[in-house]
Amino acid sequence: MVFFQRARKQVAALAILVGSAGCETTAVVPMNPLIPVSGSTAQLRPGDSLNIALQGVPDASTHSVQIDEQGLISLPFIGTLPAAGSSSAEFSQRIRETYIAKKIYMAVDVSVSVTERYIYVGGEVQRPGRIIWTSDLTVAKAVQSAGGFTLYAKETAVSVVREKNAYPVDVKLAQKLPAQDPRLMPGDSLQVPRSPF
Repeated sequence: MVFFQRARKQVAALAILVGSAGCETTAVVPMNPLIPVSGSTAQLRPGDSLNIALQGVPDASTHSVQIDEQGLISLPFIGTLPAAGSSSAEFSQRIRETYIAKKIYMAVDVSVSVTERYIYVGGEVQRPGRIIWTSDLTVAKAVQSAGGFTLYAKETAVSVVREKNAYPVDVKLAQKLPAQDPRLMPGDSLQVPRSPF
């Protein structure tokens, strides 16, 4: 009887040792989601501001336009044209071909340049609205450009919307670890939710 009790205690002790040896603690590194980069910054997008110059014609002119939500712009004599999804060079060619096809001009040189691109910040920030996009703009920088969070912001659950998909970003983590601060693309929007507390 004593032998069985002693054996049982030894088996239990052995089980505890084996169990604790397999439970090495590994530090879990917090991470923000990887937001897929689709398309190219060279592609024109809704919201882009453009300068379109018509040259080599008697009434040379420059038009400042903005691509609307449907991806269209409007120009004199030819009306609306789809712009989103094209590069500046492709769009220049399309404008040129349209003016010639409609017999407005026999020959025309067209140049298209992007003047400003934007991202949008809404919700619990001091100054919601659009911010001019730059190639180094990140989520934390965009929040700072919008005046920072309000007192009621839920800083750990900022929603980044890109091409109809939403990605939750912890901005506190992004501020501590710059590698966890996702870069923004033109046309992205940030929504800062209100904390329930």
